[in-house]
Amino acid sequence: MKAYLILFIGVLSVSFAAIFIRLADAPPLVIAACRLAIASIILIPIAATKARQSLNKLSRHDILLILLSSVFVALHFGLWITSLSYTSIASSVVLVTAHPAFVTVISCFLWGERVNKLAIGGIVVAFAGVILVNYNGFIFGSQAILGDLMALIAGFAMGAYLIIGRQLRAQIDILSYLSILYTCSAVILLIATLSFGYNLFGYSNTTYLMMILLALVPQLIGHSTLNLAVRLIPVIFVSVAILGEPVGATILGYLILGEAPTANEIAGGLLILGGIFLVMRQKPRIKP
Repeated sequence: MKAYLILFIGVLSVSFAAIFIRLADAPPLVIAACRLAIASIILIPIAATKARQSLNKLSRHDILLILLSSVFVALHFGLWITSLSYTSIASSVVLVTAHPAFVTVISCFLWGERVNKLAIGGIVVAFAGVILVNYNGFIFGSQAILGDLMALIAGFAMGAYLIIGRQLRAQIDILSYLSILYTCSAVILLIATLSFGYNLFGYSNTTYLMMILLALVPQLIGHSTLNLAVRLIPVIFVSVAILGEPVGATILGYLILGEAPTANEIAGGLLILGGIFLVMRQKPRIKP
């Protein structure tokens, strides 16, 4: 039950991301870079000593895995937020949430985390809900294809980074892992941001406030608890539960921005929640 509570907090927290991004008036890469940089600045003083000790105990292979995971985190945030400038929110959201299929195959191969027919049906139902939520927003064209490709890669990167976090759960404590992961990802995104000629300064106070909130809520609370969840329950469950983010974002959009959900969003949201419920009914084999 504790693991599911952690998972719920994680999904709820990442649901705020769309709201904060909508209210931030800055280029996508700047938002992504500042999000990770601020999270790192907050986390490093708390975890610096322990992280240094953990690094000394890690093998070269483990360190390479953490660096690889950092690349995937940077790819996920950088490409997904940027994809919204090229394609519709609908296309982007559907493609970036394709990671459960990828995670299911890889986790079955790596750890034998099998899913029954009911759980597979739940994944299909939840993904159908994601498509229904965004049905009217799909666009097509050469520029949209570029954005769709970015979102798809971002989805795979999300799945890969969850899988690596599961793989490293016995090698490094969660606080040290996250401080190293976020810092390396922030450096990668800052280099990319500056390489594309974007400025990190000169934006409104509201934009910087939204970046701070992105770092605190979706990042430090949301993604950190999701990383903790994959250490407690099968990564398949975590990956599918993340599909609840559009539902949470829709509800928060209505409560905070006054954007009333459409009939498609309500029906799709119910499908997503139903699919997640079907997957969660499979009893997880929790690993020590």
